[in-house]
Amino acid sequence: MKFYCLSNDPVHACYVLSFKELMIMLDCGLVMETVLNFLPLPLVQSSKFSNCSNWNNSKLNDGELKKAGNNIFIDSSPEFQPPLAKIIDFSEIDVILISNYMNMLALPYITEKTNFKGIVYATEPTLQIARFFLEELVEYIDTTPKPNQATKWKEFSEFHNLNNLNLELHPLKWKKLFTLDEVHKSLSRVQIAGFDQKIDVFGALEVKPVSSGYCLGSANFVLSTGLEKICYISGSSTLTTQAKPINQNALKNSDVIIMSGLTQAPHINPDAILGDLCLNVVLTLRNNGTVLIPCYPSGVIYDLFEILSQKLDDSGLSTIPMYFISPVAENSLAYSNILAEWLSSTKQNKVYIPDEPFPHANLVKNNRLKFFKHIYSEGFSAEFRQPCVIFCGHPSLRFGDIAHLIEQYGSNSNHTIIFTEPDFPFLQALAPYHPLNMKVVYCPIETSLNFQQANKLIKDLKTEVLVIPKVYTSPPNIAPNRDDLVIDRQIAKQIITFKCGDCIKLPLKRKKNQVFVDPDVALSVIPQEVLNGVKLAPLSGILDVKDNVYNIRSVDMLNVEGVPKQLLNSLFKKQVSYEYGTMNQMDIDMFLNKLKQEGITDIKTLQTNESDGVLTTKIKLVNEDISIDISDKGTHIHCGEGKQNLRIKIRDALMSCLNKF
Repeated sequence: MKFYCLSNDPVHACYVLSFKELMIMLDCGLVMETVLNFLPLPLVQSSKFSNCSNWNNSKLNDGELKKAGNNIFIDSSPEFQPPLAKIIDFSEIDVILISNYMNMLALPYITEKTNFKGIVYATEPTLQIARFFLEELVEYIDTTPKPNQATKWKEFSEFHNLNNLNLELHPLKWKKLFTLDEVHKSLSRVQIAGFDQKIDVFGALEVKPVSSGYCLGSANFVLSTGLEKICYISGSSTLTTQAKPINQNALKNSDVIIMSGLTQAPHINPDAILGDLCLNVVLTLRNNGTVLIPCYPSGVIYDLFEILSQKLDDSGLSTIPMYFISPVAENSLAYSNILAEWLSSTKQNKVYIPDEPFPHANLVKNNRLKFFKHIYSEGFSAEFRQPCVIFCGHPSLRFGDIAHLIEQYGSNSNHTIIFTEPDFPFLQALAPYHPLNMKVVYCPIETSLNFQQANKLIKDLKTEVLVIPKVYTSPPNIAPNRDDLVIDRQIAKQIITFKCGDCIKLPLKRKKNQVFVDPDVALSVIPQEVLNGVKLAPLSGILDVKDNVYNIRSVDMLNVEGVPKQLLNSLFKKQVSYEYGTMNQMDIDMFLNKLKQEGITDIKTLQTNESDGVLTTKIKLVNEDISIDISDKGTHIHCGEGKQNLRIKIRDALMSCLNKF
């Protein structure tokens, strides 16, 4: 089994397994951190960004790079880093397994921009919510196009040094975003899979998605052959969330576990951070300020609606409106309330009352939560009043309505921007907007496994081999002295680490395979007991292999052009005897009589105990200068050259004394 890593981000992962002549892609996450190197795309022309001075040098002086504060930015439409394309030929991928909607955002690059011909599996919420993310992303870019497309900056080899860019984010690997048509074509290829559904993959193995507890529809995958078991754990949570709880039993006792998608904020307590968020919201609103919360169109935002509305009620601020601004806001809110089967039991129980599983439906009915596609949408100006809380995309701050709102509110210290999504370093996200007077609060909401939870989970699952990103074996840069923020090296019998671009051979060797026997062949089998509790029987048939399924079929089904049926039957149905048993079960006297029948009479025998305690019978043929040693370890006939015929006679006599079937 071979394992390939095609992404430098273990949260937005993309891996490929080569197993049983299949190529299986595990997730296709999109690295979006690259957009932080580009100037924001405001809804209307911004004097702040249009007046940025050109950054020129002797190698690059055409104005493609702009200087804003102490940072250099690319003045062009943002680009993204899809999975590495040169390690694997995507046309050879047989199946793609998607664990959650965040790890589906690079799918159009693979299905529409390569020769991919395989099958894609995802749960229904994963498919639908990924659709919201992709449609929103495309609309944000399309509504604020750049008149010029910068390209020469990619040839500038020193670009990495300008903003201390991650060396694994190489600009030559970055791509322009796909189109909306490509999104729809790509998603039309996806086949829906349910939790615990057994999916046959070309007869070679069985794939089963099981709940991971991380977000709506998120899944871990169990790949099994009946003899081997591989588990892929990505984006999981043992906390009580809106999603169905993690199914740990399905992951136990596997040969190999591949784990990624651990928390991006391992040093932060999710419960404590929610208290900080609510406190900052209340303080800002009481100061007549507006709160901006950059967000994705689904996921944690549903929890924030619920938590903040309750906190505002408790603080006497129930009249403060909340606004959700996204091109897919209406669809996202509506869809979340029809997903009862994918929710936690607490949320499901509300459906049977009957009640809405999420409170934002009631918030909308009572005009406490209002949604719009854009801040320039019809009706927004009439409905908008301050102070308020605005949920708006995109979390990178490089496009979407949030770019305009930061410019509008950034100069007033009464207002606050709160970062809840950990995907983007908030200081880098804010870099082109400086100077800012508004308050900045970092409250990353992360429910995925932290290192303590991951270590406990791995210990409970009892795996033979654990495969993890190399970054999980050393403390993160944000807490370099926290040795507890790593995966324990003693937690599994063998731990294998990897990094982007690696191709690793995993220690899972195929030792056996399952074979089915046709009823006609099975009826001809007559077992014979050869040892206590052990029965054997000869089997004659045709081994038929199709779609990785092995069948032994009757000889009568064999047809070979030009060969008579009678001849085929005679070849396959020829009677063959098989000897069995140990040498200490052999009748020595019978063997000696057989030798005498062959004219060998001058025979001496001796039984000895060797140094290792094995009883050995030594037979000496004096006239022939031949010796025979018989023991449980084997039989050895020692004879000189030129006596091959006599040696064969002795062998045949010996074999005739053994049991047969």
